Amino acid sequence: MRILVTGAAGFIGSHYVRTLLAGGYTGYQDAQVTVLDRLTYAGNRANLPDSHPRMTFVRGDVCDAPLLDDLLPGHDALVHFAAESHVDRSVVSGAEFVRTNVLGTQTLLEACLRAGVERVVHVSTDEVYGSIEHGSWAEDRPLLPNSPYAASKAASDLMARAYWRTHGLAVSVTRCSNNYGPRQHPEKLIPRFVTRLLQGQTVPLYGEGANVREWLHVDDHCRAIQAVLTRGRPGEVYNVGGGDAHTNREITTRLLELLGADWSRVEKVKDRQGHDLRYAVDDRKIREELGYRPRVSFAQGLAETVDWYRDNPGWWKPYAEQEGQR
Repeated sequence: MRILVTGAAGFIGSHYVRTLLAGGYTGYQDAQVTVLDRLTYAGNRANLPDSHPRMTFVRGDVCDAPLLDDLLPGHDALVHFAAESHVDRSVVSGAEFVRTNVLGTQTLLEACLRAGVERVVHVSTDEVYGSIEHGSWAEDRPLLPNSPYAASKAASDLMARAYWRTHGLAVSVTRCSNNYGPRQHPEKLIPRFVTRLLQGQTVPLYGEGANVREWLHVDDHCRAIQAVLTRGRPGEVYNVGGGDAHTNREITTRLLELLGADWSRVEKVKDRQGHDLRYAVDDRKIREELGYRPRVSFAQGLAETVDWYRDNPGWWKPYAEQEGQR
């Protein structure tokens, strides 16, 4: 078994690859893994082993069709994580999001057809559905994205569906709720707040912190992706939820408690443009069809995540310096 994993120097992709290499997925203990990553600001080569007998690292771009034509032949499966993913950056400039998320996905799917890749999983997000005041989204809900990031991911999801419907490519799509865990870039809410608090700084809370998100530990998310890769139906979308919904204010309170800080360390800032109020996914499909269940409770996962950042300042401080952490 040979698997190509795109974007695998990032947060979620690297966790998936490290678990693969550690023999964490039944039937894939001997899988050969090719990692393709452009190593943008969010990609970190240190997220992966320096070397491993079953891993080949290639620095490259999913928009580079000749490179893909060289790499993909001989691979049995593709797991596609590579994406621009930070909403705030997409609000400032959406062009790179369209390039990587839409054109990159289309280029990759076309190359899979030429190479005869048998199985593809396209990793997406619940943000493609937009915002929902009550209830939860099932997979057949209309896509109503509200940020350039979400719109680019919705477009890539539709591209995946088109390549299944038109060409018969065996591609499935996963849409996850908010991920958290070790090695997440400090631009995202939980690591940003944790690293700022560890440095004695204030944390920026949008508005009153009323925005609601479901939180999913990265290990649970990767197990779900593997379940879809091995047992999911081509042409289908699978929501992946964590079942733990909290307002940003509640998350802030928990982090302050875990780090021994108080509300004097919180600075309310102007809300993000087009900020979705609430996300919630109905993930009965993946639970009933594939037997997936999240295992990591939010209380346990959050505490362990805080501990990881506390114990690994050498990993995140270069990011903090680069971003200015203001």
